Amino acid sequence: VRVVVRSLTKSFRGQPVLRGIDLEVAPGELLVLMGPSGSGKSVFLRHLIGLETPDSGEVLIDGAAPTEELRARLRLAMVFQSGGLLNSLTVAQNVGLYLSEHRLAPPAEIERIVMEKLALVRLAPDAAGKLPAELSGGMRRRAAIARALTMDPQLILVDEPTAELDPLVALAIGREIVSLNRRTRATTIVVTHDRDLAFGI
Repeated sequence: VRVVVRSLTKSFRGQPVLRGIDLEVAPGELLVLMGPSGSGKSVFLRHLIGLETPDSGEVLIDGAAPTEELRARLRLAMVFQSGGLLNSLTVAQNVGLYLSEHRLAPPAEIERIVMEKLALVRLAPDAAGKLPAELSGGMRRRAAIARALTMDPQLILVDEPTAELDPLVALAIGREIVSLNRRTRATTIVVTHDRDLAFGI
């Protein structure tokens, strides 16, 4: 999908957070936005998925505003900064949650899709039965990306994928994001404060 942002402006409690942002992301492109913590990167992502309304300007996803209907039709996926895995569910249950909650496939098919997506992010099959607390930080991030991939998204937004990870794991996550973008052809936007990740991608 093509993402177009025109003169996007947002203030919070009278203080500007986003000021006149203009950008265009071509279909299948991988874009990295880098900035320090508190500079408005996550706020920007929330505008892209329609969770926030700008004070002025517009966001267009394939020429339309990001409504709930558009998000579902275009299969937009978000990988949250914390990973967002549910601690009471196994990795496999977390990754297959979207499919099972919406009854999009029978259990056997969901299991096949889950294992396929875990393999895509290079998580070993034995990780599927583990709880998130039993995984390293890097493995939890990979599981969160796998969960986003179960809907075969056309647009993937990734918020601070290397926060709290050591540099070597962060570099591996960066390589994984590049590899997934090449394989899935999904338009991908990554926001980060990590200079090494940004320039690595």
